[in-house]
Amino acid sequence: MDRFGASLMAAAHSEPTPEDGYHGAYIQELVIEILSKKPEILGLPKSDQLVAFREAGYELQLAQQQGVLNTFDTHFDVWFSERGLHSSDAVARAFSKLREQGHVFESEGAVWLRTTDFGDDKDRVLVKADGELTYFASDTAYYVDKRSRGFDICIYMLGADHHGYVGRLKAIAACAGDDPEFNIQILIGQMVKIVEGGQEVKLSKRAGTIITLEDIVEMVGVDATRYTLIRYPTDTPMTMDVDILKSRTNENPVYYVQYAHARICGVLRNAAEVGIPMDIAGFDTAALTHERENDLLGVLGEFPRVVQFSAELREPHRVARYLEELAGTYHRFYDACRVLPLGDEEISSIHKARVVLSAAAQQVFANGLSMLGVSAPERM
Repeated sequence: MDRFGASLMAAAHSEPTPEDGYHGAYIQELVIEILSKKPEILGLPKSDQLVAFREAGYELQLAQQQGVLNTFDTHFDVWFSERGLHSSDAVARAFSKLREQGHVFESEGAVWLRTTDFGDDKDRVLVKADGELTYFASDTAYYVDKRSRGFDICIYMLGADHHGYVGRLKAIAACAGDDPEFNIQILIGQMVKIVEGGQEVKLSKRAGTIITLEDIVEMVGVDATRYTLIRYPTDTPMTMDVDILKSRTNENPVYYVQYAHARICGVLRNAAEVGIPMDIAGFDTAALTHERENDLLGVLGEFPRVVQFSAELREPHRVARYLEELAGTYHRFYDACRVLPLGDEEISSIHKARVVLSAAAQQVFANGLSMLGVSAPERM
């Protein structure tokens, strides 16, 4: 955070960014916003300026992130600051617990955690010889603190460049007396490539160095962004094609699924207009003998199992891929099996059964999209 504050202060004085500082147009934007609200900062001594820029930048960045996530319909029950570990003595309590377990030792003036006892490639420093806490100390305290708050399973989402953290995080759990194969689960994300007009988009117009979530949402919208990020396994590199995600074609996966839901809603509206009752209690599966009807029944029956496995395996992409399969199955059913009577044709048991079958598919689409945080429009 001090490097962040120093980067802001340097930008405010039109000085070069510190060698280990933060770059990007967003730094200058933050400075402009900070000084518009607190111009008196520039009159402070340099040491006080650093703190003032750091704190103001922190508050603005956090508010911006919360705003973007709120727009993205992603909500956290708790925002936990690393500072809270130190102000609440959570670090000291964690060290005490680990000492009791017999895994903390001192060497060369530093305090270490003996993670090699549990598969890590080397022991890790908690406190440097000069008394400064390491990042690993905070990682350790956070895990112990979270477990002390009653959470049995701690799920970590890390970037691909943090794969080396898996062993040390599991070792923390083991040192704390937990089962590293149960109490801690670590998901490793991969890179996302953005393509527009057949060319990779490498720079954000706003930030100058990175593509932000806000950028992607502005390009294709919340639904397309959420659905596309979800439909791939976490550990799989992926490409987001902006042109495809803006299109209203079957090539666009989110449109394909949402359109299937909207199509069924239209069928159900028409069914109500011609007087076909929604007689779920009297639903007769024996009336459904066509191959496409049975295909649809079979796919609908898989939904509970797909949801269960998605939750147990932390793999929400299974729900997205299932909905795509269901969309294709319903379209084939609709093309082969006339749902509504034509003209003066009398309403028969097959019409009633197909309407109920369509309603079941609509409900599954609505449930599945809701689970993914994606809208289920009734008209498109």
